[in-house]
Amino acid sequence: MNQSIKTLLLCSIGLLFGTASAQVDKSSDLFKTLKEKDSILFKIGFNKCEVDRSAELMYDDLEFYHDKGGITNSKEEFVQIMNNGICRANNPEKVYRHLVAESLEVFPMYNNGKLYGALQNGKHFFSTDENTTYKQSNNYALFSHLWIIDDDGQWKIKRVISYNHTSKDVEEN
Repeated sequence: MNQSIKTLLLCSIGLLFGTASAQVDKSSDLFKTLKEKDSILFKIGFNKCEVDRSAELMYDDLEFYHDKGGITNSKEEFVQIMNNGICRANNPEKVYRHLVAESLEVFPMYNNGKLYGALQNGKHFFSTDENTTYKQSNNYALFSHLWIIDDDGQWKIKRVISYNHTSKDVEEN
């Protein structure tokens, strides 16, 4: 077999396996499950300040990397930061997180053909008004959440990266 045919076959095999591990369809059970988990983390935990509800979805050794706020090294530290910050009593600067729904992507992760986790990526924005739309806002950030299936078969968040917090005005210039 000549070299060009070998190269073509290897590229074809690479594309085949690359496609097999691509983003899941937005109608899939995996996508719907992790979108629901995102909603509990933010609509309930962040926006309604039911921090303990969102904490149930986190591993104790949660790592949260934030491009503006630094590193949080555990679920306990994250809960403390939330309770003493955004979710403190009578917070006059309450901020709400909004998912840009069409931006959400989920990529399954397998070990020897068995699903063990997934990477969830997306865009979100923050406002002081619960009803602000993305079009009305002037900011956004990107996020990546690493979800792992625990020993009881439950999805829990293990790592968070929240980055590229920026003004949309900056993006346009």
